[in-house]
Amino acid sequence: MPVEDLPQLDSTPYTHHGEFKVHGGKLVVADLEVAGEGAAARIVRANINGDFFLEPDEALDDINAALVGMETSAPHAVISGAVGTAVGHDAVMFGFDPSAVATAVRRALGLATTWADHDWEVIGPRSLPIAVNVSLDEVMTREVMEGTRKPTLRIWDWNEPAVAIGSFQSVRNEINPAGAQRHGVTVVRRISGGGAMFMEAGNCVTYSLYLPASLVDGMSFADSYPFLDAWVMDSLQRLGVEAFYKPLNDIATPQGKIGGAAQKRFAGGAILHHVTMSYDIDAEKMTEVLRIGQEKISDKGIASAKKRVDPLKRQAGIPRHEIIETMISTFIQRYGATRTELDENTLARAERLADEKFRTDEWLNRVP
Repeated sequence: MPVEDLPQLDSTPYTHHGEFKVHGGKLVVADLEVAGEGAAARIVRANINGDFFLEPDEALDDINAALVGMETSAPHAVISGAVGTAVGHDAVMFGFDPSAVATAVRRALGLATTWADHDWEVIGPRSLPIAVNVSLDEVMTREVMEGTRKPTLRIWDWNEPAVAIGSFQSVRNEINPAGAQRHGVTVVRRISGGGAMFMEAGNCVTYSLYLPASLVDGMSFADSYPFLDAWVMDSLQRLGVEAFYKPLNDIATPQGKIGGAAQKRFAGGAILHHVTMSYDIDAEKMTEVLRIGQEKISDKGIASAKKRVDPLKRQAGIPRHEIIETMISTFIQRYGATRTELDENTLARAERLADEKFRTDEWLNRVP
């Protein structure tokens, strides 16, 4: 066949490119061409590709067709819904789904981001009162939302024994006041949901991530937890600890739970994500301070809360500061982060907010 008779491939370059690797699944790539500006901008050509599986083959044409004509500002749910409708119930999407396509499309359009799209900073441990630590979570998340702070990982440290209860927990139902008083435990309420964290100085590893919502664009809470903590799993693996996520927010090992995560999503487009992992917990003291009822552990397959936690000290066999340093090094290696210090202006803001909010009875007892 003469060369001129061969079918010609479309060589027009796509001007927008985005990729999304499904957690535990396949890579989805979106190559798009856009026409128009502002509110009038539309997708005029789409090529979804990747190492996923899809049956029948023609369903790929249906996905691309569903994207053509769509506004470039379309929300994740709109894109996902259009793709799902286009492929219908009979198509088999293996290793990806309409939500993954939507994320790749929004990344191509600059509306969803990857870790590499951000200039990350890491703040190492600095011993602070527990009320200031929870206050910093609100202050620093707002700074990311306001654009005055880069996305940041902060490692906590503190001196006093403490319990940080979830935003929606009842003080009466979670805390044994006699036990808290006997052990000198400071009780604070944080801004994120989830359960109570028993935090003795030196016995926990706690960190917070302050990030733009674009990093988890379109992700459910359930999907975002393992996504945001993938670097922690890498860190633990380097330490010889076999860790995994146990839905919704527990970090566990075959020997038992080692930690739990919590989140707060701000309407202005920023997210607080934090984790506390047990390093060398006093389980007896914990059960004297916390009211951990049988209903709480009814789905855990255990008879006692004491048997639910298996500390990192026993599993890793190294000092706490070495675990923290491994975590920081892993984060820097994965995401190109820069070490920095907590600035005094942010600390002053957090101390004021701690006095105005987190140390007050009104906040602590807002859920009696």
